[in-house]
Amino acid sequence: QVHLVESGGGLVQPGGSLRLSCAASGSIHTIRVMGWYRQTPGKQRELVATITEGGSIVYDDSLKDRFTLSRDDAKNTVYLEMNRLSPEDTDVYYCYAWSTVLDDGHEWWGQGTQVTVSS
Repeated sequence: QVHLVESGGGLVQPGGSLRLSCAASGSIHTIRVMGWYRQTPGKQRELVATITEGGSIVYDDSLKDRFTLSRDDAKNTVYLEMNRLSPEDTDVYYCYAWSTVLDDGHEWWGQGTQVTVSS
């Protein structure tokens, strides 16, 4: 079992910045990938960025110039730094983890944190 707890969402003005955190607990040693997705109600959940246990990071191409994913292994936490935010970034942001035990893989999701960009 992997448990993900997000924090850091909220209301921010256009052009502002926000940092999301996701702390993992449970079977940490089984986690192979962590990251963030976001979702607008009624639409499919979309990739924001992920990081592998080896440190390889993948970003959505449209976000990589403004968003930065990082990880603190000592705290089992990933961070998403979001800059130059626009109303189009308003979404629920979900922390994601992929874990494997032998050949079995499992997705884990946080509860989601709302990010609202508005003046």
